[in-house]
Amino acid sequence: MTGVQRRLQLIDISRQLFSLRGVDGTTIEEIARAAGVSKPVVYEHFGSKEALYMEVVTNEYRELLARITESLAGDDSARVLLEKAALAILTYIEECTEGFRILVRDAPPSQPEGTYSTLLTKVTEQVEHILADEFTHRGFSSEDGSIYAQMLVGMVAMTAQWWLDARHPDKRTVAAHVVNLAWYGLTGLRKEPSLQDTQIPTAE
Repeated sequence: MTGVQRRLQLIDISRQLFSLRGVDGTTIEEIARAAGVSKPVVYEHFGSKEALYMEVVTNEYRELLARITESLAGDDSARVLLEKAALAILTYIEECTEGFRILVRDAPPSQPEGTYSTLLTKVTEQVEHILADEFTHRGFSSEDGSIYAQMLVGMVAMTAQWWLDARHPDKRTVAAHVVNLAWYGLTGLRKEPSLQDTQIPTAE
């Protein structure tokens, strides 16, 4: 196994253990044992457990942020962009469950407010920009747009954390209900919501 391969192996094993036990509940000895190497090999690659944890967190953070950022790009309507963003985070949870558990679990020392919280702040800035035209068209102030961006992102973020363990109903149904509430409000809820963008993948 090359040095690069070993490093990737250690990151993958660490992700699994950090997801199950958290950073405090995982030891370098356990990581080394699971990888079939000695503790010095782990230290040689990362220097410390904290540095290894930050490597895992950074990788997951970048992956999820990239997915959400990509979903919010393009010239789609604000509603369809919301659909895509909701599906992006739910799909990430589906495909990278261990990574998401880590993001919402332990805050690294460099980000005491929490990695997930930091990510949501960046996403909120993007959503606020997307809502600008919609709110201008409707006569809302830019300050109103900032408030609604916070609420929209918070709604999706909390629902995502719930779905991490619930996993029912399926992600498209959950996304449809999120958009239903966000777009129509409680007084205009549709009884059987559906997504408008038929190009969004249906595979689970």
